[in-house]
Amino acid sequence: MAQENLESTNQTKTLPVGLSIWPPTQRTREAVVRRLVETLTAPSSVLSKRFGVVPSSDAESAAQSIEEEALAAVSTDGSTESVEEGIKTLQLYSKEVSERLLNFAKSRVSKEGDAPPSKGEESAETKDEEDAGSVVNSESTSA
Repeated sequence: MAQENLESTNQTKTLPVGLSIWPPTQRTREAVVRRLVETLTAPSSVLSKRFGVVPSSDAESAAQSIEEEALAAVSTDGSTESVEEGIKTLQLYSKEVSERLLNFAKSRVSKEGDAPPSKGEESAETKDEEDAGSVVNSESTSA
């Protein structure tokens, strides 16, 4: 009995038929894009406060590109064998989206000729990266 429990805990968990964590559904991808647009255009978002509000038309095209690039960066053969693999891939996708979102916001500031952040602002930049990561994480789990 103890041996059976040990063996079952060491086995990789597989997903029930029809349930998949990766790749994300089209509905999930659209939700990520909507959330990115909201983050870029809302004056109250962390990124908008730090880097400025992005006009809607620019935000929509940027969000679409950010999501597509992040998906391509972590693309696998289409599916994952286990729940753990799917979760790891989804986390990597989330990280890629967050990094691209932050880089986009920073690039807009650079184009406008603003000075890079001073050393005192570096910790705020790190906080921005963490907040940008929460954008995708909240949507991935709810969509």
